[in-house]
Amino acid sequence: MKKTTFVAFLLLTSTKLLAGNIISEINLIESSWATIYYSENNDQQRLHYPALIRKTEALSKKYPDTIEPVIWKAILIATNATYESPFTALESINTAKELLEYSIKKQPDALEGAAQVVLATLYYMTPGWPISFGNNKRAEHLFQTALKINPLGIDSNYFYGDYLLSQGNTKKAQTYFKRALESPVRQHQKFADTQLKQEALTALKQTQSSKLTSGKNKFISLFSSANSK
Repeated sequence: MKKTTFVAFLLLTSTKLLAGNIISEINLIESSWATIYYSENNDQQRLHYPALIRKTEALSKKYPDTIEPVIWKAILIATNATYESPFTALESINTAKELLEYSIKKQPDALEGAAQVVLATLYYMTPGWPISFGNNKRAEHLFQTALKINPLGIDSNYFYGDYLLSQGNTKKAQTYFKRALESPVRQHQKFADTQLKQEALTALKQTQSSKLTSGKNKFISLFSSANSK
């Protein structure tokens, strides 16, 4: 995303125009995801996530040499797993993992390290063998890599804080929730970033009042039901 003649100038201009187009379309995917995730009820989400996955797949075909649609496809597949049967969800999470690993191999800094953040989150939210691939050491490594790529990112700081909270490291988790709150809001994604900042504020208040929770509960309950069948 991111070719000494007039022809070379045209190629360069075309590359820039392509970059601009893909960025705007990716922003639209992200905005749609945020609206579905934060504003819709379960029935609406169950209906709209698959449609958004199809749009992302179409975007991948339109821009086959860009990695951003692949990352968003993985994010959407993982999010939609909440509405699938336990065993189908396991397959979806594995698919998301493979897409994210491919993205990191091809372009590790795409979307400011988003693939590392999402993959790290999957590693700590899912249980380990024999149910799934959960691995806290791997999650820690990926979070550290993501923070090196984008130390001021809302996502990287919030989800690392949530990971630390799941490990019982409350004091350090507070540090990263505070960093998420201090992170700049992207002008083209005000809604999504504002919502995540609110989650960071809620998490910070909970840690300060000893009401400890983490996003891990969501996936643990899903895979616990899979293990019991």
